[in-house]
Amino acid sequence: MRSLFKGDIVRWRLPIVCAALATVVAACGGGGGGGGGGDTTSSGSSSTKQVDVAAEMKKPANLTVWAWTPGTDEAVAMFEKKYPNIKVQVQNVGQGAPHYRKLRTVLKSGKGLPDVVQMEFQFIPSYTITKDLLDIKPYLPADFLSKYPEWVQKQINLQGAIYGVPWDTGPLGFIYRKDLLDKAGIKTPPKTWEEFAADARKYHQANPKSYLANMPGTQTGQWLGLYWQNGARPFQGSGQDLKINLTDPKIKQVTDFWDPLITEKVISTDTDFTDQWYQGLSSGKYAGWVAAAWGPIFLQGTAKNTSGKWRAANLPQWKAGDNVSGNWGGSTLAVLKSSKYPAQAAELSRWILQEKEPVDFWSLKQFLFPPLNSTLQDPAWVNQKNKFYGGQDVNKVYADISKTVSTDWQWSPIHEFVNTQGGDIQGKALQRGQTMTSTLQPWQDAVVNYAKQQGFTVSTP
Repeated sequence: MRSLFKGDIVRWRLPIVCAALATVVAACGGGGGGGGGGDTTSSGSSSTKQVDVAAEMKKPANLTVWAWTPGTDEAVAMFEKKYPNIKVQVQNVGQGAPHYRKLRTVLKSGKGLPDVVQMEFQFIPSYTITKDLLDIKPYLPADFLSKYPEWVQKQINLQGAIYGVPWDTGPLGFIYRKDLLDKAGIKTPPKTWEEFAADARKYHQANPKSYLANMPGTQTGQWLGLYWQNGARPFQGSGQDLKINLTDPKIKQVTDFWDPLITEKVISTDTDFTDQWYQGLSSGKYAGWVAAAWGPIFLQGTAKNTSGKWRAANLPQWKAGDNVSGNWGGSTLAVLKSSKYPAQAAELSRWILQEKEPVDFWSLKQFLFPPLNSTLQDPAWVNQKNKFYGGQDVNKVYADISKTVSTDWQWSPIHEFVNTQGGDIQGKALQRGQTMTSTLQPWQDAVVNYAKQQGFTVSTP
């Protein structure tokens, strides 16, 4: 997913809810396409023998955590109260791309390395293939994975190893202005993409200065989430063997769907997470948003003048009666193999993201979309009525969507290149009036060439 951190939070000017919204966007947004696991990795596990973590936690340790999510220091303070012999320093070395650049720098030099790092799902294969992440399975309880939906398990469980503790996720749904759709004669949100296209044309005809949705070409994460929903699998493989298929017919089906809507200008293609885009959400320029699960709370601050007018719904389906979604966003806490305190680092990661006190803090106070089944099923969270959404239980809508995310998506071990090239090629194509479908082959060629340069054995369709 495109980074949501390069000044975006600063520009919000939301004195009351800024801290909570910063948490949502910072943790969920990330720099690259959202969600999804893969097994294009090498294990790198130093041991498979189960460790007596309780015994290790009695020993003193000094840990450093690199994380950008606001509130991390508060959760760490809870952990230090539980384990006063373990001291934890939290550092924010950058958000999104700067975070990963700094991490690569210290990994190369071997100096100033943290023990625990915030890591988005899509980057895990990139750091396991270089054997920088610790397989924390020996430090986790036997039922660890079962606490998450299957598709979330696949984000971190690669070739039998576990490389992170899930922090948040971003299942895709559709948020829309009920008042604007009602006025245009659209009484229910579109259930299929065919209905969506018809509604987009109908809505724009009734409101020439407004659009049912905005789809920026530069937002690779959003596009990848839609490819994910449609069953496309652009990356497959393990180790140094990588199959790349960014021209998958299922990807082309998605771009072929959006191209006429873009050409006819019945949807907009404004760059998102800019002042202009924020204003568009507030002014009614966009009557809907193909949004991840972190979108509802984000929108409450960005367009607070529209309170009570929005609703959330499932993502439109390619086939009537289906119920499947993709994911855009999500992060973990991962442990570096270089840590001198692997047991304590792993337990810190698990504790602040699984124990009730910090979990309630993240979901009920910081408003991150939870990955844990226990929270996704907790009536105190699920049944919250949201005034901004007309009293709708939006958490339940997205909790139900989370159950429908496909489980077999893989990320490539060169995601940063995939993401930046996709956004660059697609963004420039829109500027030149070209179609999104026309960008697929150049994107494929660029990624294939880069993968070969990095020493991967690449196969293509």
